[in-house]
Amino acid sequence: MHKDGKWAKNIIAMQESDGKWGCFHSLSQFYNSLITTEQALRRLERLGYTIEDDCIQKAIAYMDDCLTGRKSIPDRQEKVHDWNIFTSMILATWIRRFTLDNPNANKIARQWADVISSAFEDGIYDHSKYVSAYHDVLGMKPNGGRLIDFMNFYPISMLSDCLDEKTEIALMEYALNKEGGIYYIYDKQLSIVPTCFESREASRYLGAMELLSKYKYARNRLAFVVDWLMENRNVDAKWDMGKIVNDKVYFPLSDDWRKKETREADCTERIENLLKELLDGQSDK
Repeated sequence: MHKDGKWAKNIIAMQESDGKWGCFHSLSQFYNSLITTEQALRRLERLGYTIEDDCIQKAIAYMDDCLTGRKSIPDRQEKVHDWNIFTSMILATWIRRFTLDNPNANKIARQWADVISSAFEDGIYDHSKYVSAYHDVLGMKPNGGRLIDFMNFYPISMLSDCLDEKTEIALMEYALNKEGGIYYIYDKQLSIVPTCFESREASRYLGAMELLSKYKYARNRLAFVVDWLMENRNVDAKWDMGKIVNDKVYFPLSDDWRKKETREADCTERIENLLKELLDGQSDK
């Protein structure tokens, strides 16, 4: 219902003929780019765009070309990480958010799954095994930069359908109790719900839960999130996170929030979609 709104139209109008929007990575700065490809895809996904839509198909074709070396993203190379490992990770993640049928992206996902499975082989995280598998599987070059911490948006998003039950449960426990949360998404411990529901912090927290809820073997561990959401439902059995959550990332979905009812409808839509995932997990107990 949001696909024909002004937010989507504005973004699609900025898409370039080859499928990209300026630079790729959201943290990049580009002299003539109003929006990055990653920011555009994140927003369009929120607004209901899928692999069935032409703009997404063009973007995926572009990302596949970059993943296979036929093209390259125009971003300035970051020297902190091995650039090839980093870019293949972010490209594969975004392709897989729209389709699981891309062989090149799936290959990268399997590699990361092997690394994570090795790191949690004993049921708890073993950093030495992570380092060993990282070098063996991903082929990091000597002096290629520091290792990528897997507790960031990309591996957590990419691997939700790639791990066996034992590994998935161990990863979930680690993710919930890590003090720094999920980098790029939420920077606090995920087992502790935000104190203020009407806040951008709470909206970002929902973003983290939306990622973790995709882990079918372990999402029953998120029952406490269901309780938190139900405690914050209003007397009309809906949710309103307030004007403050209008960040042009997660919200708004509708064209404007001049009416409280419209904002309430957007918040309720997002939370009900998350609850469907979480309650499905509880039924699998």
